[in-house]
Amino acid sequence: MPLWLLSDDTPGFPPAELAAPDPDGILAIGGDYGVPRLLAAYRGGIFPWSVWRGRITWHSPDPRFVLLRENFRIPHTLRRLLKKAPYRITVDRAFPQVIAACARAPRPDGETTWITPALRRGYTALHRAGHAHSAEAWDGDRLVGGLYGVAVGPCFVGESMFHLVPDASKCAFAVLAPALFAAGCPFIDCQTPSPHFARFGAAPLPRSTYLSLLRTSLSTLPPIDWTSLSLSP
Repeated sequence: MPLWLLSDDTPGFPPAELAAPDPDGILAIGGDYGVPRLLAAYRGGIFPWSVWRGRITWHSPDPRFVLLRENFRIPHTLRRLLKKAPYRITVDRAFPQVIAACARAPRPDGETTWITPALRRGYTALHRAGHAHSAEAWDGDRLVGGLYGVAVGPCFVGESMFHLVPDASKCAFAVLAPALFAAGCPFIDCQTPSPHFARFGAAPLPRSTYLSLLRTSLSTLPPIDWTSLSLSP
């Protein structure tokens, strides 16, 4: 499969269908984390993943791990924990702190984080433009967990999570997800297979199915109003 070298002058991408057939689905290298390029990527079913020889790599995996609204469930043990309201959950109260904490979080495979300073600056700009969002878990005034991702019209693409105390990020997701689904979100894109998100009902979809679902959602459904989400455990 050819690997596309992105132009520095325009933020466009080749079709995601041209990505490599392997699970990583690499499509292109180069470009930047500017807001126009990030929006073009996510609207095309593409996202940045790592840096290779100083260049950003862009991917569209096959299959894609997706949590459909109708398949969402909260694991029983987590549901019991949420009834105790162990953490206060908020949205978009501390995006820079959340992405910084995600960058510091240890990786299970021992690899260094893909959340570089340049990526953090790009996504923080995307957040200020209203397209990237965070959910936070608080213990009093202490931020103890959270997640961030990108809103693609009515859809949400999760990027990374962190926790400083047990189950904090899980609680944040378990409160955010039903709020998004109630507001009209058709699916949450978890990107790659994860036992954690499988417990919430996520499952693999062929890339072609995912891209069709994304394009249909973008053309037929209104964006989510993140300022009016109703958060309740």
